[in-house]
Amino acid sequence: MAGAIASAGGQGGQLILAVAYNAILARLISPHDFGLVAMAMVVAGFLQVFKDAGLSTATIQRADITYAQVSNLFWVNVAVGGTAMVGMAATAPLVAWFFHEPELVGISVALSIGFLLEGFVVQQVAILNRQMRFTLLSGVELGCAAAGFLIGAIMALTDWGYWSLVCATLSTAALRVTTVWSLSRWRPQKPAPGSGTGPLVRFGADLTLVGVVYAVSRGCDSLLIGRYLGSDAVGLYSRATALVTRPLERLIAPIYAVIVPALSRLQTEPERYRNAFVQVFDGLTIAAFLLAGLLFPLSNALVKVVLGDNWDAAAPIFAALTPAFVHLPLATATSWLYTSQGRGRDLLVTACAGSAVLVGAFLAGLSFGATGVAIAYSASSLLVILPLTFYMAGRAGPVTTRDLWVTAGTHLPVFFTVLWATWLAREWIAPSLSPFAQILACMSVGGVAGVVAVCVFGRSRRARAGFVARLREYWKRQDA
Repeated sequence: MAGAIASAGGQGGQLILAVAYNAILARLISPHDFGLVAMAMVVAGFLQVFKDAGLSTATIQRADITYAQVSNLFWVNVAVGGTAMVGMAATAPLVAWFFHEPELVGISVALSIGFLLEGFVVQQVAILNRQMRFTLLSGVELGCAAAGFLIGAIMALTDWGYWSLVCATLSTAALRVTTVWSLSRWRPQKPAPGSGTGPLVRFGADLTLVGVVYAVSRGCDSLLIGRYLGSDAVGLYSRATALVTRPLERLIAPIYAVIVPALSRLQTEPERYRNAFVQVFDGLTIAAFLLAGLLFPLSNALVKVVLGDNWDAAAPIFAALTPAFVHLPLATATSWLYTSQGRGRDLLVTACAGSAVLVGAFLAGLSFGATGVAIAYSASSLLVILPLTFYMAGRAGPVTTRDLWVTAGTHLPVFFTVLWATWLAREWIAPSLSPFAQILACMSVGGVAGVVAVCVFGRSRRARAGFVARLREYWKRQDA
């Protein structure tokens, strides 16, 4: 259990750091400067998938892998990272022209260095994940994030503007490479032809194509907003999006770290595989419904507390994005089925279909401003993309589409209970309180209501116990 505590604590620590960092910088840096970096990150997001090239998942997912194969994957990662760096630097003038912002040339060139840095650490991190050394990884991620955030905050205090954000990102990446190489005993050997790396690269290529499709679709919202609505609008949208995605990343990351290696090793035992996934999916669904029910009624107060009074216009965007607290965890969990079963092509087909829906939704919502784009994203994700994802993921393998729908539908009462309780608390108890006091009071009421709902509804109560027991079992393997 030491590994479990360390992993969860590391993710919680990173979330606290990220919230504090954004709260500080939102008060020191203008939406315009945030928007400039967000514009550059649109292009970086397209290329971000190449920093990994799907090869870390290939290393984790493979039941047996040799030293030579991992070494070959390391050199592929370095080559791909270097190519992405050159590509982003070369297109920097085009990015500046597209968004009508000359400063984007320097920002894009600087951020491109991160791709090369990441290429040097992908396989080391994958090996540590494969070995379930989550305590070490949590310490590294937390320490490097803290150092990077501190550098960014100091620069913001001394009026470096958008360069504070750029340097925080690069310093975190550089420190991560240095620390992982210092702590990891694994070192790559020279490339070894004929070592059976081809299937791993092909699997990684499928995942990379999936990543490209997702990056294009998810980057289109910021790209369209930046192009047609300006840097201020994309700055507001990017901060609202970060308030959604950062907590979800910290929720999902430690679960992903344990569930994918575990499922990969259960591929030959279908019933155990199904039970393991459904138990974890149960717990993740409950957590997603709790978050969505708590945060939607408190969107205005949260934006005021985290970002400050200058960001009030981000509140309706954040409120419109809160359904993502349901969609993203559930859709991400289904991707674990594809990766643990080696179904890269099925994942690619699902990604292409979902991305086409998203791009169409963004275009439809653009005429209603950044909030319209957010509403279009949430509506299309819940009404079209999630049903499609459940259908495709359940067509093959031990976990069926029915399993996914039954699990998600069973826990809906938890969501409505939390939403109702939090909303009533905001309307009846909190109107005269400060935003921070509103959050404390309403989350307390909603949280208690959620706990009661989980205890009252039988499936939710059993799911909570099974989820905790399953994760405890996986983490114990690390401590053994």
